[in-house]
Amino acid sequence: MPVRGDIVGGRSDAEDIVSSLTLPDAFRSVFDRHFDAVHRYLARRVGRARADDLASQTFVVAFERRASFRPDAGDARPWLLGIATHLLMNDRRSEKRSLDAVGRLSARAEPALSFTDHAPPELDPEVAGALAGLDGDMRDVLLLVAWGELSYEEVAEALAIPVGTVRSRLSRARAHVRARLGGATANAGPAEPRSEEVR
Repeated sequence: MPVRGDIVGGRSDAEDIVSSLTLPDAFRSVFDRHFDAVHRYLARRVGRARADDLASQTFVVAFERRASFRPDAGDARPWLLGIATHLLMNDRRSEKRSLDAVGRLSARAEPALSFTDHAPPELDPEVAGALAGLDGDMRDVLLLVAWGELSYEEVAEALAIPVGTVRSRLSRARAHVRARLGGATANAGPAEPRSEEVR
């Protein structure tokens, strides 16, 4: 479970970000609290090698845009995952190719066929194929809920879209994944049990 940034060591993410406007080193605590969660989310989407670069870029962008952070948000994780997801939009084709490649692997693939640096090795090939078939916007919403562990409201905040749009995209994404998996559950919402295969 990722560390939530509401209050850590008596200071909230919002306080650290506001402080960083005059004392840039204060942003380091936000980085320390959230880098692992951001990297983990990105690695599950595009593999560890690409996640290294994207996670670093996420925090560079966050630092440059820290004045735009809404202090009433408290927790910076949705904001950071939103930035990471927007950076992924530039890599959609790469992510889709990785998911397609994993999707083509049989369940009995030889260990030599490792995608450790390019796609999540623990991702079931059928699930990868189902995710690859999703529209990018639906995939973003599904994976922010399932892998980023954000609520619907946090996803809406991260992507700057209405909560109703989050619900609609998530519903369509789940239906698509269920259909591709032959009716297997693909729940990814906080109010419903989550399928381990899509986490």
